[in-house]
Amino acid sequence: MTEPTPAPTVATVEALVRQQMSTALGGRRGMLEAAVPGLAFTFVWLPTKDLTLALTVSLVLAGIELAVRLVQRSTLQFVLNAVFSIAIGYAFVRIAASSGGSEDEQALAFFLPGILYSLAYTILLVGSCVARWPAVGFMLGSVTGDPTAWHADKQVVRLCSRLTLLLAAPGAVGVALQGPVWVLGWQGAIGTGTAVAIIAGLRYGLGWPLRIASWSAMVWLLARNATPLEPAEDPDGQRGLTA
Repeated sequence: MTEPTPAPTVATVEALVRQQMSTALGGRRGMLEAAVPGLAFTFVWLPTKDLTLALTVSLVLAGIELAVRLVQRSTLQFVLNAVFSIAIGYAFVRIAASSGGSEDEQALAFFLPGILYSLAYTILLVGSCVARWPAVGFMLGSVTGDPTAWHADKQVVRLCSRLTLLLAAPGAVGVALQGPVWVLGWQGAIGTGTAVAIIAGLRYGLGWPLRIASWSAMVWLLARNATPLEPAEDPDGQRGLTA
């Protein structure tokens, strides 16, 4: 006889999504691991203008993070995200170098993948809300055991749409501000060094406060615990959970 699937140990949709988002974001440590190598690149390159040194320092820090994770036998996801970001940035640097770009132009190229990623991420998240299948809903589905059952409840769809838009907001603002600066720097309308400094300032000076504000708003929304997880009959007559 098949054992019934254990029910989640949380009583509301908000608590369940809160639990899943904490796992997905990796907590404070995961967010720091993803950010530190990029910060190191910026803080080394801006005063020294030494692209090789900046890339080396960022990779060394990512390697240290990776080694610590390996020793602790914990998830490598967030460190590998940072390594992947550096690798993609380096690939764009090499493309700029091969086309005769200066070191300033190569440094500017390093930031392009992040802008393009944020653009694609924003389009995906907002598009999922427009289609009435908000991305955050699938976090809920991954726990309840049915990836799409949550969609039958309009309250849950509404909650997940709000959360998804809040999740998309920092990326949308970042693209709206950083994108034009990058284009102006690449076209020579402003100095490339100036463009890098502005983009770095926006990404790390404004980007993190925006993320913190977004996550705070999500936490506030999720802290209300207003949408119960209701039991429902499955086709086999067993009790399950739907949102």
